[in-house]
Amino acid sequence: MERLCWLVVCLVLMARPGFAQDASDGYRLAGEKALRRTAEIVALGPRPPASPAHRRQQRMIRQILGKLGSEIEAETFTASTPLGDLPMVNLIAKFPPVPPRAASGRLVIVSGHYDTYSREGLHFVGANDGGSSTGFLLTMAELIAGRRHRDEIWIVFFDGEESIRRWTELDHTYGSRHQAARWQADGTSQRIKALINVDMIGDADLQLVYEQNSTPWLRDLIWTTGRRLGYQDVFASRSPIAIADDHIAFVRAGIPAVDLIDFNYGLFNRNWHSERDTMDKLSAASFAAMLHVVNEVISKLEHLP
Repeated sequence: MERLCWLVVCLVLMARPGFAQDASDGYRLAGEKALRRTAEIVALGPRPPASPAHRRQQRMIRQILGKLGSEIEAETFTASTPLGDLPMVNLIAKFPPVPPRAASGRLVIVSGHYDTYSREGLHFVGANDGGSSTGFLLTMAELIAGRRHRDEIWIVFFDGEESIRRWTELDHTYGSRHQAARWQADGTSQRIKALINVDMIGDADLQLVYEQNSTPWLRDLIWTTGRRLGYQDVFASRSPIAIADDHIAFVRAGIPAVDLIDFNYGLFNRNWHSERDTMDKLSAASFAAMLHVVNEVISKLEHLP
């Protein structure tokens, strides 16, 4: 019955004017796969950093990525949190240029967080917030593995985006802040052409924020591409709203970065950070739209200096 409900929602949304009518069957199927991947992840239960469910999720991610032929790097670190030191892991799937002789020497990163919000006594499975970005990234990795590309492409799963006690000062975005500092120190940051971060992109009523802290040219490239492909509802807003998310550390480091996030999840955002953040709120059509647009933007970035 649950699968039937998802199918009905998908068909309804694909018929909306804001969703591309000519989207290929490939993206439709990819969107359905991303939704299934998300459901498998959510079935593990709440996934805060260092929890047993989080470790099972890491094994699941690595198992799926391992079948794609990418180099998988586990960036382990200890985060200093208000509740003490906490071990965290960023997972990075690296896809070299294909064919190698066409390599541009530049790097494009698609990222998102895979941890879930956690508070004592509450049960947050994070279908949209944490789950959708993970399901999206796993499916995007499969798309990247099957295409030619001149730029090196990394798919990055950030740990510790959520606050441990409350979002204040440095109690948030542990994984991205660690990674930005690491890449600045080892010179990787100088090769990064763009970082595209996704967060809460599975909402059946997907409407992305025109995020003010993002690099303007990159944000506008994505907006223009999304609207050209027919996703006017998803990329409707051009009213800047500032969101603090995993892209911020990279923007501050001088790396072009954008945050693709829907921050109107339910009436007055009522489903965000709540036990209502469940699979019935998500849609395969939303995943398909995001996969289509981000994949197209990666192609456009290859032609930029």
